[in-house]
Amino acid sequence: MRRKPIEDLINVSQDKPKTLGLFDLTIMGIGAIIGTGILVLTGIVAATDAGPGVVFSFLIAALASALIGLCYSELTTTIPSSGSAYVYSWITMGEQIAFFSGWTLLGVYITTTATVATGWTGYVTSFLKEVNIFLPESLVQSPFNGGLINLPAVIVVLLITLLLTRGMSESKVVNDVLVLVKIGIILLFVVVGAFHVRTSNWKPFLPFGVKGIFTGASTVFFSFLGFDALATSAEDCKKVQRNLPIAIIASLTISTILYIIVSLVMTGDVKYNLLNVPEAMSFVLITLKHPIVAEIVSFGAILGILAVILAFIYASSNIAMSMSRGGFLPARFSKLNSKTQTPNEALWIIGIITATCSGLLDIKKLATFANVGSLCIFFLISVAVLLLRKQHPELKRAFRVPFGSIIPTLSALVCILLLFNLPGSAWLNYLGWLAIGVILYFAYSKSHVIY
Repeated sequence: MRRKPIEDLINVSQDKPKTLGLFDLTIMGIGAIIGTGILVLTGIVAATDAGPGVVFSFLIAALASALIGLCYSELTTTIPSSGSAYVYSWITMGEQIAFFSGWTLLGVYITTTATVATGWTGYVTSFLKEVNIFLPESLVQSPFNGGLINLPAVIVVLLITLLLTRGMSESKVVNDVLVLVKIGIILLFVVVGAFHVRTSNWKPFLPFGVKGIFTGASTVFFSFLGFDALATSAEDCKKVQRNLPIAIIASLTISTILYIIVSLVMTGDVKYNLLNVPEAMSFVLITLKHPIVAEIVSFGAILGILAVILAFIYASSNIAMSMSRGGFLPARFSKLNSKTQTPNEALWIIGIITATCSGLLDIKKLATFANVGSLCIFFLISVAVLLLRKQHPELKRAFRVPFGSIIPTLSALVCILLLFNLPGSAWLNYLGWLAIGVILYFAYSKSHVIY
């Protein structure tokens, strides 16, 4: 089991311009976390898994994410590299685990982005229908769903990729605006919906029992995946040892509060069993006879979801860049553009693959492995904290997870608990992606690894 010398990674990013401050990082985290989860999953999980008790599902998922977030904070401030779990596992667990950590992250990010882009198309078509503009079904559905191509999803992924190739200075301004718009429409929904809450709609509060809460927690955990994107931004951070852990915890806290408030308002306005629709916020507002507000919320969702796509394409390219530096992927993926200092080849490869998946595949089924993949990664992160402390006690740690080994151990156990609540089909999809990785590892990576 060969491990990467830690000295090769600690100072790898010293010459790269630092463009992301605390506000930018926090906004990026919020933008990635409160994407499809709050706009899509809240209603569906309430209707099918947890009822009004979806509030507890979000709390459990948030608690798990907070434990993992603390572990991430210690690792990212000790080793500020864009490789996230890929780098940490290479240092502590060896080459093979490192490759499959990076490969898993790429799969999770790509399929998550493609799923979000597919959902974005749904909001666009729904919004346009309200103003009597009807897009051809063949151009908004993949071949697996009876169409030719999901063209809007393809276009939006490629446009976001183009924006990222212009550099993080320009991209972060756009992202900040998009996230603020999204927070604005969520607050608008809460303010309007709060006047229509009927406590009778919260009875029964746990129609699916305690099991439904945990099933819901395993499902909505997908909603909190976005904070992992922050861990890949370490090389672009100003004052990384201070700003990154604060941004991770702040984005998780703010997002959790928003999830809880929206869940309570949504299930208080409309009976939970009616919420099994992807555009639940708009559906609730239309049911309450607020069509104009519903249109505003839909338009805000269209803009807000763009921030999620941006965050995950950015994170994907950073993982590809970091794996390329290690020799697991071709060297061209780690080459930075001389003008923008962005890994443009990695960005375009990721963007094109994601756009292809968005346009042609039944990505919703494929993306079920995102929860399996992310929980496996978070388990490794928790273990890496303990291993790094044992293997390199001399390292300077600007942030250290409190209470010794208790929190990393709890974090690992929570990941295992949530993994056992996921369906077998999700595991099959994940194992299929790993099989492709095995071929790549033995065909290319194994003979090109750089030590």
